[in-house]
Amino acid sequence: MEGKILMPNILKKWVESDKSEVKRLSKIADKVGSYDEEYSKLSDEELQAKTPEFKQRYQNGESLDDLLPEAFAVAREGAKRVLGLKPFHVQIMGGIVLHEGNIAEMKTGEGKTLTATMPVYLNALSSKGVHVVTVNEYLSQRDATQMGELYNWLGLSVGVNLSTKSPEEKREAYNADITYSTNSEIGFDYLRDNMVVYKEEMVQRPLNFAIVDEVDSILIDEARTPLIISGQAKGSNELYKQADKFAKTLHEKDDFKIDLETKTVSLNDNGIKKAEKYFNLKNLYDTDNTALTHHLDQALRANFIMLNDKDYVVQDGEVLIVDSFTGRVMEGRRFSDGLHQAIEAKEGVEIQEESQTMANITYQNMFRMYHKLAGMTGTAKTEAEEFREIYNMEVITIPTNKPVVRIDESDVLYPTLESKFDAVVEKVKELHAKGQPILLGTVAVETSEYLSKRLDQENVPHVVLNAKNHSKEADIVANAGQKGAVTIATNMAGRGTDIKLGPGVVEAGGLAVIGTERHESRRIDNQLRGRSGRQGDPGWSQFYLSLEDDLMKRFGSERIKNFLQSMKVEGESAVIRSKLITKQVESAQKRVEGNNYDSRKQVLQYDDVMRQQRDVIYKERYQVISEDKSLKWVIVPMIKRTVDRIVNLHTQGDKKDWDLGTILDFAISVITSPDNIGLDDLKDKSADEIKELLINLADGIYEDKEKQLYDPSQMLEFEKVVLLRVVDSHWTNHIDAMDQLRQSIGLRGYGQLNPLVEYQREGYKMFEEMIADIEYDTSRLFMKAEIRQNMER
Repeated sequence: MEGKILMPNILKKWVESDKSEVKRLSKIADKVGSYDEEYSKLSDEELQAKTPEFKQRYQNGESLDDLLPEAFAVAREGAKRVLGLKPFHVQIMGGIVLHEGNIAEMKTGEGKTLTATMPVYLNALSSKGVHVVTVNEYLSQRDATQMGELYNWLGLSVGVNLSTKSPEEKREAYNADITYSTNSEIGFDYLRDNMVVYKEEMVQRPLNFAIVDEVDSILIDEARTPLIISGQAKGSNELYKQADKFAKTLHEKDDFKIDLETKTVSLNDNGIKKAEKYFNLKNLYDTDNTALTHHLDQALRANFIMLNDKDYVVQDGEVLIVDSFTGRVMEGRRFSDGLHQAIEAKEGVEIQEESQTMANITYQNMFRMYHKLAGMTGTAKTEAEEFREIYNMEVITIPTNKPVVRIDESDVLYPTLESKFDAVVEKVKELHAKGQPILLGTVAVETSEYLSKRLDQENVPHVVLNAKNHSKEADIVANAGQKGAVTIATNMAGRGTDIKLGPGVVEAGGLAVIGTERHESRRIDNQLRGRSGRQGDPGWSQFYLSLEDDLMKRFGSERIKNFLQSMKVEGESAVIRSKLITKQVESAQKRVEGNNYDSRKQVLQYDDVMRQQRDVIYKERYQVISEDKSLKWVIVPMIKRTVDRIVNLHTQGDKKDWDLGTILDFAISVITSPDNIGLDDLKDKSADEIKELLINLADGIYEDKEKQLYDPSQMLEFEKVVLLRVVDSHWTNHIDAMDQLRQSIGLRGYGQLNPLVEYQREGYKMFEEMIADIEYDTSRLFMKAEIRQNMER
């Protein structure tokens, strides 16, 4: 019994909480309306003078919430004068929802673009920037031009960020009070900004407030595809081969020392001289030779540490990794950081060129970086849980300005695709004969083309839209409401464009919408329906389904088939109209939505591991490029930590077991020259005394470098060159390695291990190793390189 009582209560609570929310918004909207009379009497100049007044009040400590009623009222009055449109009461409510960082669900045709003008105006007063995010560049340009008139009139600047713009033009667009852009362009600009070597090259300001138009499309439908910037992997095949040839000329005792603990091989003084002679260089560790030293390090590891048949095997001309735990070959995994190519060179098999992921981020994490995020769409309620859980945004349904009078028929179901399309074509002919405009929604481009052929055979004039040409599309969609128009469109085509009814259409019953298949997401179906019946117009909609539809094949067609048999429906042309069918289909859609949500959540959980790492690296990188005095505070602790690591590793257990030889090799190859240190200097010292000795040597070299230069800015430039070269090369390699780990980690699920936990564990370990490598390489490069007058980042 209890269960039965519970359900309606939860529902009641949900409906009531929505009601009280609408009531609260309505009250604030009334407050905005109370300024109507006063502001309508102001001259244009007086109304425009409100903008600097509000800006000043904000600077003096008033909050945007305090300013809301007046600022919204000014934007409303401005819209009436400039655009000839005055936002309705429900649009003011939608605007408040957006300002509060939530999602306004407003039906199609309720004027979302105009709704956004009020919160955009209010938030732009802070001068921190407002981003209006759209699904395509056509909409960005259209809205920026149309609404830009209003903003400019009110004294605010508007920028449009397009993919074709130069960095200078982009910077200008981002510096405007209000910036229109697509989601992908904002994401790529963010990634590119974190790859620049001069602070002045960045284009974005800190991310402040974004209003995302068609928020479900951007934050949910596109959330599974991460943004990726990739480039050709830097190592040229020739360099791998040369480094390998050189490595094969060396001998362990004379030229290098193997440190099995850290799996590194370091050249001693003799080895360094050989390398300089072999490659015809003055100083192997000069900043210009970073790529070469990296290749050498990997060639040495490949030749002297990585063993064939233990660490890897060669099969059919390919180097395959062997998992050290299971002894199995790991398909699809490659050693990172160029080590795999070095082994390929060692074994004389073909070196595989790789494109390398240099930066990546998911839309979820991209948009979660905004100080405040809001969105609007006609259809978000079905994904309310996801918006709440992932973006911390509530979905609030705004009532329509006029009641919806569209007639939504139950679905009809046919046994085969052919019988379904026969019925659709018949229906189109019937409606077309009385002049009613028809919009045919399809799930795929192929279906659009098939339907078009069928209508041609019946001599029904029509236009076909596939979501390919955004600007042309908008014109076609806008005309879909003219008398006798027949438009075939994939569900996403022409999104964001209003279909206005032509003369004589209201009498014919308004726009008729026919869905030729259910989409796997209820939202997209609701959207198609919502194209008809805007602002109290009449309209009609119905979905035509068949047992051979994709969704039916994947989910539930067995149950529906049995249901058909029990109803004794047979034959090709049999048709069923029943609420039960609609319910069955909706439960199938809910299952798919659930699966899709899980997979998006998983993408996010994996990217969260990367997010923490990205934050660390990007933050440190930003400190490096914006430093204007000295980076000694970054580099000296790096050297100190590297010394600590090496000394701790080799002074474990009894003193007689300490490996002072390796510490000496480290000191010579990373810090100083062999003239300044010998084995006797390390004997009879405690571990802490050894550390102190090495750090003092490093400090001395640092000071010498500082003394060589009259100009501290040259030292700073040298520090920046060293840090950026090392960090960037290790970070891009690390992203790539994490990418490969992510792809191969799924296989661990079979070994009773949770893949996500494994990814977090391994990812953390790899990050720690990368940081240690960065610190080691920075120490070596900084200590060993010469500073020249003309350093280039």
